[in-house]
Amino acid sequence: MRGFGIAMLCRAITTESCHEYGAFTSSFSFFFHKNRSFSTVRRTYFTRINELDDTVSLFRDMVKMQPHYSAFKFDELLQDISSMKQYHVVLQLFDEMRQWGAPVNRYTLSILLNCCCLLKRVDLGFAIFGSFFKHGYEPNVTTFTTLLQGLFLDGKVADAEKLFNKLLALKLCEPIDVTILTGIDGLRKNGHILAARDLLYLFDKTIYKPDVKAYNAVINGLCKNGTLDDALELKSRMIDKGISPTVVTYTSMVRGLCDFGRWKEVKGLLNEMVNHKISLDVVTLNVLVDAFCKEGNVKEAREVLEIMNQQNICPDIVTYNALIHGYCLQGKMDEAKELFDSIMGNGVKPSIISYGTLMNGYCKRGKVDEALRLFLEASSKGLEHTTVTYSIMIHGLLSEGRNADGWKLYKDMETRQVHPNLSTCNILLEGLCKTHQIAEAFSFLRAMEDKGVSPNIISYGILINGLCKDGKLEEAKKLLNELPSKGLKPNIKIYAVIIRALCEEGFVDEAKDLLIRMERSGCAPDSMTYNTIICCLLKKKEVYKAMPFLEEMHKREFSADASTSSMLISYVQESEEDDILMEIIKKVVPKI
Repeated sequence: MRGFGIAMLCRAITTESCHEYGAFTSSFSFFFHKNRSFSTVRRTYFTRINELDDTVSLFRDMVKMQPHYSAFKFDELLQDISSMKQYHVVLQLFDEMRQWGAPVNRYTLSILLNCCCLLKRVDLGFAIFGSFFKHGYEPNVTTFTTLLQGLFLDGKVADAEKLFNKLLALKLCEPIDVTILTGIDGLRKNGHILAARDLLYLFDKTIYKPDVKAYNAVINGLCKNGTLDDALELKSRMIDKGISPTVVTYTSMVRGLCDFGRWKEVKGLLNEMVNHKISLDVVTLNVLVDAFCKEGNVKEAREVLEIMNQQNICPDIVTYNALIHGYCLQGKMDEAKELFDSIMGNGVKPSIISYGTLMNGYCKRGKVDEALRLFLEASSKGLEHTTVTYSIMIHGLLSEGRNADGWKLYKDMETRQVHPNLSTCNILLEGLCKTHQIAEAFSFLRAMEDKGVSPNIISYGILINGLCKDGKLEEAKKLLNELPSKGLKPNIKIYAVIIRALCEEGFVDEAKDLLIRMERSGCAPDSMTYNTIICCLLKKKEVYKAMPFLEEMHKREFSADASTSSMLISYVQESEEDDILMEIIKKVVPKI
């Protein structure tokens, strides 16, 4: 196993570890105390409430009663509804409370504030914040932490930073661990990982010391950002500060190092975990399984699975999905299906991701009917199809020329209110262009925009390719020239498509001009671009027009690909000896 050693992994898995994945829970959990209870009869009834409708119905019965129940009893119901993530219902019920004159307290306002922020309506949150003062309540650290969370959730990073700075500068409250974590994690999740690290360092110099969760958030962000050396350095720093890394710390770094193929350091970290008696858990092992599978080492991934079974660590659906994906990447669909069928026997229920992974594997092998069978089976098992599974199936059908079936599935997707994303739209756009329905493709593009899906450079690349293949070169060039006004920069593939079309139509000089323009725009032609041009000219028996491009290819240290090499060699064998041409060919054709 890449030198890991089964024995070492076994030693690393000795006890179950709890960790703080998803540890950033609601800031208000500590507001609700055990001593606030209803009568025994009502409390028993409350424990039976599972459905939103029941809770709302009880709430509305209570709010109309005179005299009113205490605010604490309304708080419990509002908190129940908030726990169901029905935040808008909480706001609606609060409005009804006001209409009926029901009592509120600081906990009621705190629940409302939290719901506003989770709905990304921080503007309403600040209005609730004002209500604290109107009711004579002093905002506390939890109030400010919730507002910070809301600003970060809404992407208002600058406003969040201003509020954070005011909290510290004006000493409005004493930051607690959750406040510090909210600031650091908010910056990380909004893509400001270096600012998050700087904030961590800043707090390190104060009396408000960041805890292990704050360090883990930054380490995770650095690893995802690819700055692994910084992450490793931060891990050493936290140890120097007397903060012990957890399994979460190591899992983030193992994942990052695996992604960059730094296997020796992965082994070092696993050994370090063993030495510090930090047990590997299913999450860490899933990272290894996934990494091995992506590298094509399914055998090693299966060895990790065996270790999990030996150590009584139950593989979960993530483990099996990674393995299924590994087999699909290798085209081993029989093994993938066999593993898929065995999941239920191991006490794990296949997820929609399991179905989607297997469907994708079948589609890539041209076994669309097998994929379609799985698509229908997933629905019959009560699983809800996602944008991804619909896109996989639509792409598979269109790739096999089953256009009517593909579009029928798209209509079904819309009917079920599964919203297509840009990838789905590009799949359909490509299907239209392949069948020379260019006018319909442009109409579909406009429909995409009307639905709020902004076409990207891939979308326009599909259209330009479709226009060129449909013999509409002028329209393709016009669309190319319009791209900068749409805020898009043509990529090398788009230039190559038009250059090929120009060469095929005999406009070699214009193709040369476009090459120059392409380079000036900061998109340097690559080997594929030159091979495309040369192949087009050789097919038209215009070998001498190809010679300047062969010379340029040599100057740029590019080589002829297999197709170009074959055509050049055939030309030399069939024509009279030409020393100059032969010399150029020797420069660009490998091993001649």
